[in-house]
Amino acid sequence: MTQVTIRWFASAREAAGTSETTLPLGGDTTAASALSHAADGNDRLQRIIGVASLLADGAAVTDRHAPLAARTLDVLPPFAGG
Repeated sequence: MTQVTIRWFASAREAAGTSETTLPLGGDTTAASALSHAADGNDRLQRIIGVASLLADGAAVTDRHAPLAARTLDVLPPFAGG
């Protein structure tokens, strides 16, 4: 079975309580559905995901509802500084 590893960064890592979450990846899995499943019951993490940038295998995710074929999904919350 194919899996996707969600890598949490900065405040997303704090809210998730871990640096990575691994989930099964089905043919109809999207970035939105994977993140919804990973953040189920965690309101703070859900809020962070809503404003975070996403990278799928290093490429920017522009459509969170497109089928996800990536092995890694990085969740990058807004960072302060420059």
